[in-house]
Amino acid sequence: MDTPYKISKIGDGFWAIDERGVFMYLIEGTDEAMLVDTGFGGGDLKALAESLTKKPLFAVITHADPDHIGACGQFSEVFMHPSDFDRYYEKSENKIKLRPVWEGGVFDLGGRKFEVVHIPGHTPGSIALFDKANRLVISGDSFQYGGIFMFGGGRNFRAFEASVNRMLKIKDGISEIYPGHDRYPVGSAIFEDLLDGLRILETGSVEGKDTGRPIPAKLYECGKVKFIVGSQTT
Repeated sequence: MDTPYKISKIGDGFWAIDERGVFMYLIEGTDEAMLVDTGFGGGDLKALAESLTKKPLFAVITHADPDHIGACGQFSEVFMHPSDFDRYYEKSENKIKLRPVWEGGVFDLGGRKFEVVHIPGHTPGSIALFDKANRLVISGDSFQYGGIFMFGGGRNFRAFEASVNRMLKIKDGISEIYPGHDRYPVGSAIFEDLLDGLRILETGSVEGKDTGRPIPAKLYECGKVKFIVGSQTT
């Protein structure tokens, strides 16, 4: 059977699932398994995840953009920051009941714990999941070297910069970051690279390029990072 998903094993009980350039991550503990993001929804993602783990499974969404929430309706438990609830219901046909996650909350899978870090900017309810013991962060779209989408409602550069600065303060405890796009893992140097990119963008010295998408926004290459920016961004 054809499937839109490509699976890569990162480590014991840790897989990346790629759907058309969107990375989802499945992490298995001794008690439960957690799927981070659900992609475009182009296939039976739940069946795929259950073929990799037999542990009770739930989904956590890093942010409510369409390419991360597409298969949410396949899961009985879906967690998301409430600041993105409205965004989810506006963009998804799966009108499921979402469960809230809050700053400082912990998903204890049994032998692996992930702390919720609220990182608004890309969307109001963007979160990262921080595994302190293994020094890794799953970051959604907020921290990556691909074009960070900062066009349209809910995007906020001031909040984004504050979130990057927050992560910069704990960078010495982070070795690997697993983003939603481009490549993985990346190192904690990305926080300085993002701040440098924001400074470059603010100067107005970089000319925007065509994104190749039918949207009124442009791609700005700012040092080592990229932003997709339109007139609605604040």
